[in-house]
Amino acid sequence: MIVPINHGRKYKFILSGGGTGGHIFPAIAIANALKNRFPDAEFLFVGALGKMEMEKVPKEGYEILGLPIEGLKRSASPRNLLVLIKTLYSFLLARKILKKFKPSAVVGTGGYASLPICFMATMAKIPTILQEQNGYAGLSNRILANKASMICTGFPEMQTFFTKGNWVFTGNPVRENIRAIGLITNPFLETGKKTDTAMGSSTIDSGKQNEVTEIVNDAQKALMQEEKGSATKKKAIAVAAAKTKFGLDPNLPVLFVTGGSLGALSINEALFSNIVLLAKSGIQLIWQMGLAYAKSHTQAIADIIENEAEFFITETSSHIFYAPFIVEMDQAYLAADIVISRAGALSIAEIAVVGAPAIFVPSPNVTDDHQTKNAMELVNRHAALCIADNAAAKQLIATAISLLKDSEKQASIKQALLSIAKPLATQTIATIIEECIKKKA
Repeated sequence: MIVPINHGRKYKFILSGGGTGGHIFPAIAIANALKNRFPDAEFLFVGALGKMEMEKVPKEGYEILGLPIEGLKRSASPRNLLVLIKTLYSFLLARKILKKFKPSAVVGTGGYASLPICFMATMAKIPTILQEQNGYAGLSNRILANKASMICTGFPEMQTFFTKGNWVFTGNPVRENIRAIGLITNPFLETGKKTDTAMGSSTIDSGKQNEVTEIVNDAQKALMQEEKGSATKKKAIAVAAAKTKFGLDPNLPVLFVTGGSLGALSINEALFSNIVLLAKSGIQLIWQMGLAYAKSHTQAIADIIENEAEFFITETSSHIFYAPFIVEMDQAYLAADIVISRAGALSIAEIAVVGAPAIFVPSPNVTDDHQTKNAMELVNRHAALCIADNAAAKQLIATAISLLKDSEKQASIKQALLSIAKPLATQTIATIIEECIKKKA
C-alpha cells in the first residue's frame, strides 16, 4: 500500500511536467519557491525519457527520473500500440516511485510526462496540485482535473475545463529577474497601495473626527504622489540604462521582437521587409532572431545596413540590436516601448508583469492552437493586440508602428494588462501546495 503523505516535519515533493519549456520552467520555479520556504525539503522530478527536462532539470540542481512514456501519434499509426504499452508501463513505474519516495505532495505542470505520476498520486490520496499555464487546458490536466486537490491556472475563466470548481487563478510563474523589472516599471503592482482612512475608536467628536480623517487622507495622498514621482524618475533612469546596454539611443522608441529561442520565421520575414521603414520612422529594434536563423539572418541584416547605410550608421539614426538569443531578457523588456512575441503562456505572463503593450503572433504549430486562445484571452480584455501568423507579412509592422505612435492606446493596453498580472504567482502556488498538505494531514 502506498503511504499517502509524509507526516514528519520534513516535506518531500515530486514535480512532474515536460516536453516543452512551457511545462518544465514553471515546475522548476515552483520547486525553487518551495525550497525557499522549506530549506530541508527533498525534491524529485519525474519526466519523460529523451525529452528536454532530462537535461534542463539537473542543471538546476534537482534529481530527475525518466519514464518511457510517449505522446500518441495524431494520425493512425502502428506505433501507437507501442506507445500504449509504454504508457501502461510508465504508470506502474510511477506507482513504484511513489511508494519509494513517499511524497508529501505531487505537483504536475502538464504534458504527457506528468500524467502517470499525478494519476497514481490521486489514486493514493496524495495531495496533487496541478498548474495549467494556458487559456485552453492541456489534455493531461483535463484528465486529472476532477481528482486533483487544486488546480492553479495561468488564466481566469477556466470553469469550462475544470467544472468541479477546484481551481484558482494564480497566474503563471515568472522568473525572479523579470518580476524585479516589473517592480521598476510598475512599482505599486504588488503592494496594491491605496489610501487607508479607517480610524480606530476615539473620544473626538464626529466633526473633529472628519477633520482628522481629511488631514490623514491628504497626508497619505501627498506621500503617494511623492513616492510615485520618485518611482517615475527611477524608472526613467533604468529604462535609459537598458537602452544604452543594447547600444540604442535612450531618446528614441524601441520595438522588442522575439519569436522564442528558436525563432519565428513569419515574424522574422515581416521584419526583413520593413527594417528600413522602421528606421525611417525613428523606431529602434531589439531583435531576438532565434537560434535556427542565426547564420542566414545575421548576414542578411548586415547586407541591408550596408545598402541603406544612411538610415542606420549616423549618430541621429535609429539603431538595431540583433542576436540569435538574448540572455538578458529582463533588460530587453525594460528597454522596450512595445513587444512583438509569440503567445506562449510564459511569455504572456512575463509581458503582463512588466506591463509591456504587446502584439502577439500565435504559433500555428502548437497543440489545440492554444497560443491563439491564449492571445485572445488578452485581446478580449483589451490587454493586447493579435495578428494571425499568416497575416504577419502584411499587417505586423504597420500595426507596430501605429501602436508606437499612439501613446493613449499604449496606456490603455498597459492598464488592462496590469489588471490581470500576477507577479506573486509562484509564491501563491507554493502557499496553495502547503495548504493542501496541511488539509490532508
